[in-house]
Parts: sequence; structure tokens; C-alpha cells
Amino acid sequence: MPTPAELAAAVLDALPQTQCRRCGYDDCAAYARAIAHEGAPINQCPPGGQEGIVRLAALTGRPAVPLNPENGSEAPRQVAVIDEDWCIGCTLCVKACPVDCIVGGSKRMHTVIEADCTGCGLCVSACPVDCIAMQDVTAPLTGWQAWSPAQAAKARAEYAATQARRQRGAQAQASRLQAQSPEGLAVSPPASPASASPLSPSPSTASPDARRAIIEAAMARARAAAAATALK
Repeated sequence: MPTPAELAAAVLDALPQTQCRRCGYDDCAAYARAIAHEGAPINQCPPGGQEGIVRLAALTGRPAVPLNPENGSEAPRQVAVIDEDWCIGCTLCVKACPVDCIVGGSKRMHTVIEADCTGCGLCVSACPVDCIAMQDVTAPLTGWQAWSPAQAAKARAEYAATQARRQRGAQAQASRLQAQSPEGLAVSPPASPASASPLSPSPSTASPDARRAIIEAAMARARAAAAATALK
């Protein structure tokens, strides 16, 4: 009988590592721990599909029940595609991507490295101008038929590297702020990218009217920038 920690590790190995959060947890590791330690249902991972549920059932000794529709449906693997004509270079999608597969700097056009995209879709809700769409790339194959163990292993490694890199960046920024502060004064850690200022609500959490205003303002800036470029 495996310990909860051993079971969590085995469950994590059986998950597709898309880090999409559709299971209701922060990442695949958090979902694996919840299954092993808290008895969370094993049917909350749409990317794994029914085959994934069968794998988890074999590991946990639970029945292989259908995928919970509240978490989504089994579908072909997707990749994010950015409409470069509308991209305003806000970098919000870059920060949302769990595997750093979006390339682009501030106020510069972004693009997706398709080979590294896990199809998580987190960049879609982060975009203030709705210039990102998800496109099927494996139809009619779905679930584990559309996502190989090698791809899962690569995505898992990229996610770990991305997390470590961002943690180092946050620590470095905190150290710089501490060095610049008056001696003896505590310095608050850098705000999380997920945190939203009351003056700048996140488009994905703002009210419909506020979201529309954010998008219209961003689109106006994009049009102005395009017009300025055309005049040069």
C-alpha cells in the first residue's frame, strides 16, 4: 500500500502536465496531492480524458467514472494563436503562460512557440484585447491519444524551469528593493502578476462594462500606434 506521498507522485506522473487548472487546482502537482491526500475526485482532468481517468483509477483503486462536465470535455489538443495585427504588447499573456512558450517584449508583438504550447488556454483570459484564440491541432485525436508521455514530460520540465526562473526573479527584485530601502524598514514583496490594483482591474475578473472599457482603451492605443507607424 503506497503512502499518500508515494501515491501523489504516481498520480502526478499519470497526469498530462498541461497545467491548465481546469481540474480546479493551481497545477497538476496540486491536483495530484489533492487526490492522494484529500480524496479529490479522479475525473477532473479534461486533457487526460477518459483514458487518463482509467490510469488514475488503476493507481488509486477507485472506479473509472466519466469525466466531470463541470471541468470541461475531452477534446483535441489545442495551441494558442495570437492575432499579431491586434497584439498590443502588454505581456500579460507572457506572464500567464505556465511554460514560457510566448515570446515578446513590452509594446512588441508577441508570438507563440507552437511546439512548446500545452494548450492550457490561460493566455486567452489574460489578453485584454481578445487577440488570442485556441486552435485544434490533433483532431480527431483527443485526450492521451493526442498528447504523448514524451510531450507530458517535456511540459513538466518546462513548467518546473519556468516556476524556478520566476521565483528567482521575484527574489532578486525583493533583494533590490530591500537594498534600496532605508535601513531597518521592511519592504513588501513584489506584487504577484495575478494581483490586480483596484485602479487597474484584470480583464478576466472585471465586470462586463469595465472589461469592455479596458478592451476599448487597449484597442484605441493599438490603432493609434498602428496609425503612427503608417505615417513614418
